[in-house]
Amino acid sequence: MRYFIELSYLGKNYHGWQKQANEISVQETIENSLSILLKKKISVLGCGRTDTGVHAKQFFLHFDIAEEIDKEKLKYRLNSFLPDDIAIFQIKKVNEKAHARFDAVSRSYHYQISLEKNVFENDLSLQIYQSNLDIEKMNKASALLLDFTDFKCFSRSKTDVKTYDCDITEAFWKLDGQSLNFYITANRFLRNMVRAVVGTLLEVGKEKMTLDEFKNVIQSRDRSRAGASVKAKGLYLTRVVYPENIFIK
Repeated sequence: MRYFIELSYLGKNYHGWQKQANEISVQETIENSLSILLKKKISVLGCGRTDTGVHAKQFFLHFDIAEEIDKEKLKYRLNSFLPDDIAIFQIKKVNEKAHARFDAVSRSYHYQISLEKNVFENDLSLQIYQSNLDIEKMNKASALLLDFTDFKCFSRSKTDVKTYDCDITEAFWKLDGQSLNFYITANRFLRNMVRAVVGTLLEVGKEKMTLDEFKNVIQSRDRSRAGASVKAKGLYLTRVVYPENIFIK
């Protein structure tokens, strides 16, 4: 039987989602907890791979087990057992072929920037203390993203993907007081893509890159022509959407 777990985590103390040697990861932390509570070796597979320090307000994983489980009881025990920076929302039974990564039809990210020094947001947002950003121009550049599908210029080098195509359905900036927020949704994202997009859009906002130059960067497919990636601490995976028919009521 296959189950989905919906969770959230603060990425500050983890070397990303994916399990790796000699580094603490969210995946390994959850696998160890499930294995202890269910008294058998449990492996989990996540809906994506967040980088070191990236947060997730909504994340999904799946795992297999031979017998039926008490979902509410396991949720309670996991929340009691896991560290405070990982929270379990719900556990759902799904079709045996349902896949946390490949069945996701869209993903949404939010990048948070503080335009003033804020001691309470230092670990949760990028602080740049710059109030003269041209947000209108940044939004015009963001809208251009919807005209393209090949985003190799924003992808981490030497990645093992078969295609650089992503279908972006929304991308925009919103200013809320001294908090500047970027929102983006697509069917999939490349490694490091959102942080590279944000870094490049900031170049536009600082008048270091024109809209035509931004468009040329995308068309070039050259990572060296895009802006530097912003820090991971301001990035949140906020929503992952699945077809309803994969869930068993």
